[in-house]
Amino acid sequence: MQVLALLPPGSLSPLLLSLVMAAWDVATRRIPNFLTFGGALAGLMYHLALQGWQGLWFSLGGLTLGLVLLLPPYALGGMGAGDVKALAALGAWLGPKGILSVFCFMGLAGGILSLGVLLFTGRLWQYLRSGWYRLLNLILLRGQRRVLVETVSPGQEKLAGIPYGVAIALGMLVFLRWGSLL
Repeated sequence: MQVLALLPPGSLSPLLLSLVMAAWDVATRRIPNFLTFGGALAGLMYHLALQGWQGLWFSLGGLTLGLVLLLPPYALGGMGAGDVKALAALGAWLGPKGILSVFCFMGLAGGILSLGVLLFTGRLWQYLRSGWYRLLNLILLRGQRRVLVETVSPGQEKLAGIPYGVAIALGMLVFLRWGSLL
């Protein structure tokens, strides 16, 4: 319980929210709407009750930034909608500066987790080689439709993604431990 005394006021709720979302994501590979929307609404109401309209605008700013930061990876198919909504919900609690820091920390955590999965499954060199061939094709062919070097080995199936709720929760933990980057 001594660790909880070190947390800034109001940080226990988003920490618990991020941990529950991560556990749910690991168990089901989904983050349900009742956690994301409920978490966002709770964050908005918390700041409205604590600081009035100024708190609500602070919370809306964090929610919006959390949503916008993960929309490009979602649009490119690299992330699920639940992950986007989860970061937005945490943004409602942390505001713009806080969620930007969590975003940076979660990116690092997600990269480390992905590297760990590739190492564990023995596919790291396969993905590095494929990435190198794609880069060569891009540089040497400059957008032509031909392929100079094949990027996918025969029988190579797509690697299952990691439950990104874990990376978000790790980013939240690092943020609470070391604070804002800004």
